[in-house]
Amino acid sequence: MFYFISGKLALLRPGFAVIEAGGVGFKLTVSDRTYDSLSTAASQNNVKLFTHLAVREDDMELFGFSDEQELNTFKLLTTVSGVGPKAAMAILSCFTPEKFALAVCTEDRKAIAKANGIGPKTAARIILELRDKMMAEGTLPSTVSAATISTPVPAGASAASGKMSEAQEALLVLGYSRSEVLNVLHTIDTANLEVEGIIRAALKKLM
Repeated sequence: MFYFISGKLALLRPGFAVIEAGGVGFKLTVSDRTYDSLSTAASQNNVKLFTHLAVREDDMELFGFSDEQELNTFKLLTTVSGVGPKAAMAILSCFTPEKFALAVCTEDRKAIAKANGIGPKTAARIILELRDKMMAEGTLPSTVSAATISTPVPAGASAASGKMSEAQEALLVLGYSRSEVLNVLHTIDTANLEVEGIIRAALKKLM
């Protein structure tokens, strides 16, 4: 019904925003990420939120998103059985769309289960229903290749790949999630580093 709403930010509270457009105040449920973007907006007289209207038997609720990527992730999440709009917003409050995609594609149930109201079983269901779809659609962040996630380093692989694999395993043993480790490792120039150096560089970023 509505694709986006643009107007003056009349009210902002954790969990919702009111945008005045055409003399009407629209209340939109927002994630923590969208709340933060609105609270730091350069001008609160001209804000824009992409929207999704959830219609239930006894209620209607308008959800607002800072960008189309967050909106599309919300829609994707609500296709998972047992994941409604509230649960989807809880996940989007914990993850950017890119980090959520990485957590799904690396099967990081522990990270997804950290979202409010999302238990291990729901996290597993999200991964089961969305992983192949997200990999096929190219939702994965460009900094991490699908091959890196889905395929272990084969015997005889390059020294650089072997070092990355060793460093990754060491960081996982230290308790970091797979998505956190992959995110960090792919920001490090490993050309002139040994395994220990890669681990130290990664730990500095993780801490």
